[in-house]
Amino acid sequence: MDSEKKRKTIKTIKIDVDKCNGCRSCEVICSAFHALPKYSSNNPARARIRVICDPLADIYVPVYAGEYTPAECAGRDKYIIDGKEYEECAFCRASCPSREEFKEPDSGLPLKCDMCEGEDEPLCVKWCITDALIYEEKEEEIEEMPDQNDLEIGLKALADKYGLEQVIDTVTRISYNSVA
Repeated sequence: MDSEKKRKTIKTIKIDVDKCNGCRSCEVICSAFHALPKYSSNNPARARIRVICDPLADIYVPVYAGEYTPAECAGRDKYIIDGKEYEECAFCRASCPSREEFKEPDSGLPLKCDMCEGEDEPLCVKWCITDALIYEEKEEEIEEMPDQNDLEIGLKALADKYGLEQVIDTVTRISYNSVA
């Protein structure tokens, strides 16, 4: 399959844990922005960012929501930070069946950070008074594969015109020749 090289803008939030003071303003603005209607309420359980807190050890780690995963991961690593032990799940960005983080509290649907779509930068970054959250955009070259629907439509058209067996034979011959 031929793929094209395209440039894609990757948006990320870099987190400087040493600067976070645990104020949780990122959680507050995120939940208000995603309220329906926008800014009508504030429920940090709806925020797409969470601050993992250990105030006695002065440790605060902002974590923003990533992809949904339908299964639990196999990793149960533990991390020791300033003498306190944390489970790997504490810093995980995924919404998964084994924990409640990054799930809409009423429906249980997974939440994912959308970088405050429509804003010039995520509001958690704008509202972070310590600059612990830094918005970054970088361009990367990616290989873009053909749309699967286009591929299926094309193969179906060929099968309709030449017969499925002829298409399979041709694909087999092409793949054999490209390997040899």
